Amino acid sequence: MNRDEIRQLNKEFESVSADEILHWALKYFGVNNIALASSFSIEDQLILDMLLKVDKKAQIFTLDTGRLPQATYDLIEITRKKYAISIEMFFPDASAVEAMTKKKGPNSFFESVENRKECCAIRKIEPLKKKLSTLKAWITGLRREQSEARSDVPFIEWDEAFGLVKINPIADWEELDIWDYIRNNRVPYNRLYDCSYTSIGCAPCTRPVKKGESTRAGRWWWENEEKKECGIHIKDGKVVRKE
Repeated sequence: MNRDEIRQLNKEFESVSADEILHWALKYFGVNNIALASSFSIEDQLILDMLLKVDKKAQIFTLDTGRLPQATYDLIEITRKKYAISIEMFFPDASAVEAMTKKKGPNSFFESVENRKECCAIRKIEPLKKKLSTLKAWITGLRREQSEARSDVPFIEWDEAFGLVKINPIADWEELDIWDYIRNNRVPYNRLYDCSYTSIGCAPCTRPVKKGESTRAGRWWWENEEKKECGIHIKDGKVVRKE
């Protein structure tokens, strides 16, 4: 798929629904060549529900960093049982985690941006690469409303960081629309959202958001806003933040 084809598809996708985009993606790439990368956010839970209605055999995977909140593990189990599906879980290399913590301690990510990026790379990026290397495309819950850095997120793009196509079927959705879908379709969601969390990642790196703060304020709150990224999403050579 070349850039001209991607550009044309983005024009077409502006006037179709998210489930139609998913229908197209599964048919074009084949169910064995595309997967949803889920952090079990409300966005990812919505897409999971929609995706399984398109094809029950759709692939869903997640990254278990080893430091997720218990509420996230609980939601994984609830989701697995509700939809009667297998959720593939990828873990960081134990020796890499062991070496990092032996040298710098278990909470080195608080000490510098470099240390935090190292932790993200070991616990998230490397495990993600393992799965993406087996695919032709992956699906994410990126939305334009989430941050300024995501304001022009397309429905489909070439992921230069990992060398495959990335599909963002709800790029134009607003948060209120997502909650409407979640409630109307009885989609399970992380209970931390009911405790003022608006973005949920690893437990040490996530806190509730205070009134008046941005939705991303609860992630890596000790860092400057422009430093808040983990390296999973890159656009035009620049990192776009993700869960």
